[in-house]
Amino acid sequence: MKLYWVLLLFVIACWTRRGEAQLKQLLVNCGSNSSVNVDGRKWVGDLVPGNNFTLTSAGSIGSSNSSDRDPLYGALYKTARIFNTTSSYNFSLDSGSYYLRLHFYPFSFGNFNVNESSFDVTANNLKLVSKFNVTAEILWKNAKSNSNSTSLVKEYLVGIKGKGLDLEFSPDARSVAFVNAIEVIPILDGLFADTVSKVGSNGEKNSLNLIDQGMETMYRLNVGGPKIESSKDSNLSRNWESDEKFMYVADASTMISTDSKITYSSINESSVAPLEVYETARTMTNNEVVEKKFNISWRFDVDPNFDYFIRLHFCEFVCEKANQRIFRIYINNKTAADNYDVFVHAGGKDKAYHEDFIDVIPQQIDTLWLQLGPDSNGAPGSDAFLNGLEIFKLSKNGNLAHVLSRFDTGGGANASDSKPKNKSLLAIIVIGISVTLTVIVISLGFICLYVHRKKAIHVKEQHPPGWRPLFLHGLNGSTTNARACKSPLNANGSVATVRTGKMFTLAEIKTATNSFDESLVIGTGGFGKVYKGDICGDLVAIKRAHPNSQQGLKEFETEIVMLSKLRHRHLVSMIGYCDEQNEMILVYEYMGNGTLRSHLYGSDLPPLNWKQRLEACIGAARGLYYLHTGAERGIIHRDVKTTNILLDESFVAKVADFGLSKDGPALDQTHVSTAVKGSFGYLDPEYFRRQQLTQKSDVYSFGVVLFEVVCARPVINPTLPRDQINLAEWALQWQKKRSLEAIVDPKLQGGYSVEPMKKFGEIAEKCLSDEGKDRPTMGEVLWHLEYVLQLHEAIQSGEGESFTMNELRYADNSFSMPRIKEGDEESIDGKSLELRS
Repeated sequence: MKLYWVLLLFVIACWTRRGEAQLKQLLVNCGSNSSVNVDGRKWVGDLVPGNNFTLTSAGSIGSSNSSDRDPLYGALYKTARIFNTTSSYNFSLDSGSYYLRLHFYPFSFGNFNVNESSFDVTANNLKLVSKFNVTAEILWKNAKSNSNSTSLVKEYLVGIKGKGLDLEFSPDARSVAFVNAIEVIPILDGLFADTVSKVGSNGEKNSLNLIDQGMETMYRLNVGGPKIESSKDSNLSRNWESDEKFMYVADASTMISTDSKITYSSINESSVAPLEVYETARTMTNNEVVEKKFNISWRFDVDPNFDYFIRLHFCEFVCEKANQRIFRIYINNKTAADNYDVFVHAGGKDKAYHEDFIDVIPQQIDTLWLQLGPDSNGAPGSDAFLNGLEIFKLSKNGNLAHVLSRFDTGGGANASDSKPKNKSLLAIIVIGISVTLTVIVISLGFICLYVHRKKAIHVKEQHPPGWRPLFLHGLNGSTTNARACKSPLNANGSVATVRTGKMFTLAEIKTATNSFDESLVIGTGGFGKVYKGDICGDLVAIKRAHPNSQQGLKEFETEIVMLSKLRHRHLVSMIGYCDEQNEMILVYEYMGNGTLRSHLYGSDLPPLNWKQRLEACIGAARGLYYLHTGAERGIIHRDVKTTNILLDESFVAKVADFGLSKDGPALDQTHVSTAVKGSFGYLDPEYFRRQQLTQKSDVYSFGVVLFEVVCARPVINPTLPRDQINLAEWALQWQKKRSLEAIVDPKLQGGYSVEPMKKFGEIAEKCLSDEGKDRPTMGEVLWHLEYVLQLHEAIQSGEGESFTMNELRYADNSFSMPRIKEGDEESIDGKSLELRS
């Protein structure tokens, strides 16, 4: 009996030691001969003898005393290992799967320019990065997440079969590779299943074998809660970021949390995520109002032409039983799961659980969408929720590298595909030599001319004409001069021959704004501030892009492009610009009566009467009609709302803010595929669901504006009862009952007639049709609004009987564009646009 217990204890001890060995982490402080304690863990210098790794080449050591280092890993980032030739770390490891994390903090390495470094990294036969530039990657991530990080951590999952891990760094010619720290962390069996559900395949499974297939961690988020530091993830030392900056519309969700004791649904879940992830969540806001139209949505930038592994973390800590919360999961506009009940899948309340999916991102797409929404089979008021999220990129043919630059807008390709074939390269060289010799024989003068033209082209490439967005500040305090040259962009983004408007000096702008006096600020946005200015006695609006701003730069450039080709009396005009000393400033005509919204609610300004409101809607409709029809492909505004409709001194309405505008679809296309942008409450639900933008998306937003004009209340007001929170939903309910008068702005009482108001409500209702094909065009909306105004004026003057029953029936039932009278047109920049006067 004693022998039995001795043997049992021995077996337990062996398994304990094996488990400890499996979980032992290799933490390397690169470029150092000493160890350092960081985030509660000991990092061993790569020059300290007796470790489980060796270096094939010592390379060089870089050191820095910069104060800008990461507050958590700053002690690690004092040194780096630098390679100017191919070199490897060779780790002695058992077979299995491992997390591999590479830490990069670019600082000055003697004569090496790390901002121009370019190198490959390979783990055994798995290509991790190719032509990798750390500085560019950091700038790209900062621009996407509106942060100011100066370091980068790349995390991978790699498999090892029967041998150690060879981590190879290969710098490009005349460049260097470097790394500041390395983590190698064993993964216990069971963290990832062998098969995973494929999105949109009706239950089809994809195999997943991490020994043969590597993964890169793209995102790891604590949904509805703060960042969770690696020290709280005791098993695998993972950082869990907050999800807030990846949400498409934060107002579409509510953050919730629990103090209940959470447990894992099974023993296999214990290493999937720390329990802190499951203590917070996001759930839908106002689900009873928008349940048929909007979901909780997250948007992620990803590398095209790869498969992606998506892991969703759930813990139901509100519902007490099954079927109380049933929802759908959408990934990239495809149904990943319907009738999803976390309570059932997890086996009860307060149980941590996860669900995995795989989806393919094609060559042309660089965005991954996750959306959660209620299922029609759920209980009334049922909503959706999520606690955590991880997104991994799966290797393709032994490659995880995205070859194209992060600043390219096109699709990517595999690293292996990017290398030219030797034969093609040889052919190019032979042809080049032949052409060169021929040119030399023909004429020495021609050679001189050729060289001269090549120099001119080089100068043009180094200093391309046209407006450019302000560049992000460099990591070492340097900035890139972003002065634009004096030529504007045309409609397609190429250079026009004459820039619209006057070029102002910065001194003139400062004089006009009293050196950007804060008391003159009349608006603000992601690009910066808008000032009221005085230039030679004329009032103007001056939009100044903030030099340090990382928001709105693309939109700012788009507005410049659009305003260079748009001229219409119902569009706010650009007067000129200033591009001195890294400034990007636009000067507009001043709109003395501000926004349409300010005359409806939320200010002390006198309210507009019914006729003024109709005229403002008609003016805005004319401006939008011009956008849709005045160019070859038309222009879609994409952010129609009452704050983007401005009123001049005579209360003439003009559409403003073209930063989100897009050229319409080509003749052989029905829509423009693009990421969803706009303002919550005005968004076209069809565009939101499909990411397919059309002119009818503007029509939907304008329908919301019409109801906002007549009701004089915010489009989203969370303080109201649930059925009133969303204006479009609420007003449509009354309109469909033909009782819109019940919610009309009380300040309009006695100032309108029933018949014109009825027609007005019908126009708004038609604009808000759920499908774009059922909505009128902006030209049809314009005509009907003008009819409403004429009817109103006729009734007010006692001539209402002059509108025959035929005209009334036509206005009731027809949304086809009537023939416009001869001569009712405007000619702007050589383009004719039919408009009613």
